[in-house]
Amino acid sequence: MPGELVVSGISKAFGGSVIALNDVTLQFRSGEFVSLLGPSGCGKTTLLRIIAGFETADAGQITLDGRRIDDRPAYHRPVGMVFQNLALFPHLSVAGNVGFSLAVRAIGRGEIRRRVEEALALVDLGGLADRRIHQLSGGQRQRVALARALIAQPDMLLLDEPLSALDLKLRRQLQGELKRLQRRTGTTFVFVTHDQDEAMAMSDRIAVFRAGIVEQFGSAQDIYRRPRTRFVAEFVGETNILLAERRGSELHFPELALTMPCGESLPPEKHFLLSVRPEDITVGCAGAAGLAGTVTDTEYGGMSLRLSAQVPGRAAPLRAVLPASRADSIAIGSTVSLGFNLAAAVALPAA
Repeated sequence: MPGELVVSGISKAFGGSVIALNDVTLQFRSGEFVSLLGPSGCGKTTLLRIIAGFETADAGQITLDGRRIDDRPAYHRPVGMVFQNLALFPHLSVAGNVGFSLAVRAIGRGEIRRRVEEALALVDLGGLADRRIHQLSGGQRQRVALARALIAQPDMLLLDEPLSALDLKLRRQLQGELKRLQRRTGTTFVFVTHDQDEAMAMSDRIAVFRAGIVEQFGSAQDIYRRPRTRFVAEFVGETNILLAERRGSELHFPELALTMPCGESLPPEKHFLLSVRPEDITVGCAGAAGLAGTVTDTEYGGMSLRLSAQVPGRAAPLRAVLPASRADSIAIGSTVSLGFNLAAAVALPAA
């Protein structure tokens, strides 16, 4: 199956001083869905544009299925692209938009008609070939852009935040449709997003970018449960970062004046940071064993209740998540007892 992409040592600077990418190396397996995740300006879209051929790297090379493609113009690369603004032609019909790339290659009308019908059926738009773009909903326009990119049967499809302009309900619907479409076609998808939930829901693997470098590349579960840096732990999901100090067989938290037995999974270093996810903090009644905290905020989410609790010695509140069934027993201003599941916590470098 085609679509194995290797990005080796890619660097890019704008204006000679603004570093967009710094020696980025990634390998995308054939037929997988990979998300490039990170905040605005971290370099993820620049890398996508370099892969597509719309930008030129200052250093490094790109190979697709073992063949170098970074020395080819964009129109000679076997990749399709869906842009953030979709870039559809308002003066053309749906069929005209989808078949445009075939028409400019002088493919026969009968073949274009057949492949347009197949592409529209693939994205569930059969019967809308004669519609104009302004007659479509936002979700239908997204599907037209996908069909236009897929009709040329690319080895790889690049998607630059194509769902960012949609409302939450439609975004979630199209997330599922995109993933199903990727599985049906077997095409390698590389998807740019700044939305952590979107990346977690859709991806086989995620590359987390920060300031032009890849902080971590792995499965959604690896990124969430085993972050390698503080940035990844805080950017992907929500977490509590605690200063920790090993004292023999005990673990001391200086800012909390709290000492606990040291878990076997924690590193031998004396000083480190500990990432504790909200779901790994237990919340008990006032007076129970644990760390006393005062509830400062609650967020009811239907299936869960998220709360913030202020504890002595720590500026930022601790965040915890509970079953929604406990919502009636947790009130702002009440005192709770907090505990940490150290077995699920992740140690991070202190620097």
